[in-house]
Amino acid sequence: MEFSMTDIIQTQAPLSSFTDVTDKTLLIPVADRLVQSPVGVLHIKANQFGISHLGVAKEDAELIECVKGEIVESAQSHLQQLERELAEYFDGERHSFTVPLAPKGTEFQTQVWQALIELGYGNTCSYGDIAQQIARPKAVRAVGAANGANPIAIIVPCHRVIGKNGKLTGYAYGLGMKQQLLTLEDQNRRG
Repeated sequence: MEFSMTDIIQTQAPLSSFTDVTDKTLLIPVADRLVQSPVGVLHIKANQFGISHLGVAKEDAELIECVKGEIVESAQSHLQQLERELAEYFDGERHSFTVPLAPKGTEFQTQVWQALIELGYGNTCSYGDIAQQIARPKAVRAVGAANGANPIAIIVPCHRVIGKNGKLTGYAYGLGMKQQLLTLEDQNRRG
């Protein structure tokens, strides 16, 4: 499968919480890109630290609202690396991502997102399973909220979270896309 870049926009965005900076209002250059994929047009953003956003593009107007700013070469290299890794993922050749990540979130959210990353390719779990994994067994609802706030879909695989009864639960980009991703991983895991 071949991906094509349809647009690059230069923007400014808040600094990632993964970076040890106390002033969250500090603005850093960001690069955006639209990438064609089997699940739709993906909108990816990166800063000098890594990927800060991956989601389904709602419409081109989403990018027009970006404020133009200086572009950082390292942000571009993160986008290029992710574009290659996504192509490999959708071709069934990649089961984990190596591109650096720089999502903005609370300490609790980043714990949840890290637990999702550690969940193996093609595996599923419930919010309760993640709450147990991060040693917060009573925080099931908070885990669900953190899952819903995940800014880096696919790489931080919130699509792998299902109901404790084994049924599909909500997904920001719809249950159809969630099922597509789970089916892709299941087929490629079994070889």
